[in-house]
Amino acid sequence: MASDKIGTVNEKQLAGSSGTGNNSSNAPYINDAGGEDLFVDRTISVKDWFAHAFNNVPRQLLDYVVSLFPIVTWIYRYNLTWLTGDVIAGLTVGAVVVPQSMSYAILATLTPEYGLYSSFIGVFIYCFFATSKDVTIGPVAVMSLEVAKVIAHVKEKTGNSYTHPEIATALAFICGTICLGIGLIRAGFILEFIPAPAVAGFMTGSAFTIVTTQIPTLLGISKNYVNSRDSAYKVIINTLKNLKHSQLDAAFGLSALVGLYLIRFSLDHLGKRYPQHRRKFFFANVMRNGIVVILITIASWLTTRHAVAHKHKTRISILKDVPRGFQHVGPLRIDPTLLNAMAPQIPVATLILLLEHIAIAKSFGRINDYKIIPDQELIAIGVTNVIGNFFNAYPATGSFSRTALKSKSGVRTPAAGIITGIVVILALYALTDAFYWIPNAGLAAVIIHAVTDLLSPPRQVYIFWRVQPLEAIIFLAAVFITVFSTIENGIYWAIASSALVLLYRIARPRGQFLGRLRLSNGKQARDIWVPVDKRILNPDAKIRNPPPGVVVFRPTESFTYPNASTQVDIVVDEIKRITKRGKPNAFPTLGDRPWNDIGPRRGYTRAEIDGDKRPILHAVVLDFSAVASIDTTGVQCLVDTRRQLCKYADREVEFHFANIISPWVRRSLLAGGFGTGQPIAEFTEVAAVVPSFLGDNRAEGEGKLSIWQRFRSYVLSTEYRDHRFRGSEEYADVEVSEGGEKEHWGPILSQDTPFFHIDIPDLEALAYDNKVHTDEASEK
Repeated sequence: MASDKIGTVNEKQLAGSSGTGNNSSNAPYINDAGGEDLFVDRTISVKDWFAHAFNNVPRQLLDYVVSLFPIVTWIYRYNLTWLTGDVIAGLTVGAVVVPQSMSYAILATLTPEYGLYSSFIGVFIYCFFATSKDVTIGPVAVMSLEVAKVIAHVKEKTGNSYTHPEIATALAFICGTICLGIGLIRAGFILEFIPAPAVAGFMTGSAFTIVTTQIPTLLGISKNYVNSRDSAYKVIINTLKNLKHSQLDAAFGLSALVGLYLIRFSLDHLGKRYPQHRRKFFFANVMRNGIVVILITIASWLTTRHAVAHKHKTRISILKDVPRGFQHVGPLRIDPTLLNAMAPQIPVATLILLLEHIAIAKSFGRINDYKIIPDQELIAIGVTNVIGNFFNAYPATGSFSRTALKSKSGVRTPAAGIITGIVVILALYALTDAFYWIPNAGLAAVIIHAVTDLLSPPRQVYIFWRVQPLEAIIFLAAVFITVFSTIENGIYWAIASSALVLLYRIARPRGQFLGRLRLSNGKQARDIWVPVDKRILNPDAKIRNPPPGVVVFRPTESFTYPNASTQVDIVVDEIKRITKRGKPNAFPTLGDRPWNDIGPRRGYTRAEIDGDKRPILHAVVLDFSAVASIDTTGVQCLVDTRRQLCKYADREVEFHFANIISPWVRRSLLAGGFGTGQPIAEFTEVAAVVPSFLGDNRAEGEGKLSIWQRFRSYVLSTEYRDHRFRGSEEYADVEVSEGGEKEHWGPILSQDTPFFHIDIPDLEALAYDNKVHTDEASEK
């Protein structure tokens, strides 16, 4: 059967392809003396991969080192306009991060200054390693809640051997080291295996849990009545049972919470009503945390100043002493006992650290039209938390609320973090006396107000359901498991369920049998190949099936060990449904018949054989346009299927492959004996060397060479310099022809593989060729 050909617009371009250009001097392009172009391609090898992977190693190492410090790519272009935007954004975020970080530190069962330490290190260090201008690193609600759980777990195991800050700082160091390691080896792609609905479900459940833990503090209910470390539903139940034990703190907490929402909604409404003043209302809205905290602090001072002066018990719970400056700077304390006690909690803490940050960075990168590098972001998180341990900082990651605020404030570069860091330092050295009077109920209101932004609205469930119902179920399950169990179980469910869904989709692909559909716009008509099941087509569309005895199948996944058997079973079952055996009575006696042959007990009668109008199988055409890779198991399944179908049809069944998109897939198919037209009898197992066509001396001579000669020939070969196999990230420039040039026709695929096609071939000719060959065989 003739191989596929393609027309080119320039005869010189075609001839030149055998010399320079995309096909290097080693590309096996041949012109015979008769003027007809012959093309015999070579198979990609491992040397091609090494040539690409280790091309110009010094340059790769230099690029790798430079990539670790993204700041060098933009700092030399810094200008006054950027500085203005960064100062505004930095100051804006600084006004929010101070009260929030102290609140989150208390949520983590630490004293407030540790939240300020983490905020300073996060915003200051991150700018040197960041690929996102918007992300603000520091204490966050979900991570703070997890730190509190880790501290409680370690305390339960070790007693009072370690202080709360020692445990939190050690956790930051361990998680940071893991993140740094993943980033340095460029393995950040593993986070892509956790889909957005699973992360959203976990975050929603965690946010709800955080809100429930802060309600007792908001109302002034003592820990003796409500254990905020219980599951969220238990905290709600116990809070409702003990509302009678609320204290004066409730007046401060509820007033602060109402004030925060009142300012937010009022200024949002004014911004929409008076768009010309929207930016003014925005910055006024940003200051709501600071304004509310200042007001309740003044009210707290008026309420408690006399009790404090006389050293009496205050009527409300206040923050009290916050050490000035960096009072706890010192070496990290970590030992095997602490590591062993902390070990079960490290995976969850690390996942929270990674997932929240990467999800936020990607989201704002898409919103503001720039690309973040996940591996580099992991390095930034890692370095931040590793360096933070010298300042006794606890784990820090990207904050959604502060990142959104920074983005809306008009930030221009990551350097805005330095301005925010300066604000935090000023707060540490100048405002600690004022922090003494802040009511804890007010800080609980700040936390509740902040984390409600992490709650997915009910409409989100409907959106997930419309896109993918199974992911909506995963989302809801993650929420309920987190609320009714623990955060750890919620995140484990999200990861495990997502992995199971992914594996199921890979292992159970549907595949599609194809037929031809004619399209016309009234002037021109063309044929396309579409699924015959019409799942997304008009049911009235007239699809022409392939010629009798020919089956066209398109796998919808890579042909690998989890799904290879499933895909070939689909093909074989359909073939046996629409075609008949080459020999209906191949087994003359009942004892000769296989146990799984469900035909009539005494075989088929002549009338039954003549009445079966189904054709005998001639050829199988596999459209590999969706097959990115194939492994040994996949090739062996194809070999076994070919052998099985040849026996079923009692003839040599041709296997054709169209739209092969990877040279590695082509290599694997050749190793299995496909593409060249070789009979199945010559290939009992997956082969390593395939005979070639058109006098390929390499293929003919390999069988006569010793192992040493073949190894030496392979090592000394320079065919790996073929530029076509450099890698998928390198593309040739697209050249547009002006027309008027002489056309020249030549082969597009190697002519020693006539059963590999650039597109689905002419099946009418294929069926006719098979019929001619069958008639000739019967005459002989």
